[in-house]
Amino acid sequence: MSVFEFQLFDARQRKLQYQTRNGETRLGDLLSRQDLTTAKFVLIGISENAGPQANLGRVGSENAFTAFSKVFFNTQAYKGAAIENLAYLGQIKQLKEPLDRPEACAFVEELDKMLFDVLEMYIEPDQIPIIVGGGHNNALPLMRWAAKKQFLSVVNIDAHADLRTTDKRHSGNSFSFALQEDILTQYGAFGLHEAFNNDYIRNQLLDPRIIHRFFEDYLQGPYQLNDDVLGFMQHQKNPIGIEIDMDAIAMMPSSAFSPSGWTLDQMRSLLLKMGHFNSKIAYLNLTEAAPLDDCDDLIVGKALSYLVRDFCSSQK
Repeated sequence: MSVFEFQLFDARQRKLQYQTRNGETRLGDLLSRQDLTTAKFVLIGISENAGPQANLGRVGSENAFTAFSKVFFNTQAYKGAAIENLAYLGQIKQLKEPLDRPEACAFVEELDKMLFDVLEMYIEPDQIPIIVGGGHNNALPLMRWAAKKQFLSVVNIDAHADLRTTDKRHSGNSFSFALQEDILTQYGAFGLHEAFNNDYIRNQLLDPRIIHRFFEDYLQGPYQLNDDVLGFMQHQKNPIGIEIDMDAIAMMPSSAFSPSGWTLDQMRSLLLKMGHFNSKIAYLNLTEAAPLDDCDDLIVGKALSYLVRDFCSSQK
């Protein structure tokens, strides 16, 4: 029996949960009427914590998409907004908790296949999937899918390079697998925290396909995140996957919570400025948010909603 279930959204069978108010159009109402085949952006939710648990992280990533949808579907829709080009495909849900780490790793391998198959089945070549929720393990099937069409580069804003060993699958080795499988032409990892990337990972960072910068380098200057990321993107001839691990944002409820990091507004600014490269974007993956209570839900829900709307606005 499968540990995961893909729930395809069908407005005729299930209504999205959002409030209504006279004179306003909520995004949930728009998404309930949206035609998947004509949308530029396709939203996919992932509710799972197997990847972070397999990587010895904290639980909560299974709650991120629910927290996001409670806010996002209630945001405003209006004529001319780029969000009009978004459709909601559905979500992948984890049906049971792993008993131990080996089982969690096995769950991740099953999820790898399911997400890849969903992308293959439903996403057209000219569409951009937006993945919200779950662990950073989901980067690997995204990269495998995107690289099937042509060569791929990836930008990862993250406190961790996710270049751990490939002996088992978990949220900390998606990019190790991608480099091992020759999926990535170039990997740009920006904002890594020195204290949380071990010697093995540091040796991996010497791979000529990898460009990286530590967060501490930005603190000392003169480097700027926007300059590094946009400069990296400018030099890519391949489509570019955009990865934002929410633990890169200071005080964000996440699988590897940190009091130090970027502000949400810095992430918003970066996404908005990516509009110069809209012909190159392969996907957006917003991962590792891990809310555990009502306050966390509100923070995560609003943060992810801002980021998705900003990304769509930048890609007009």
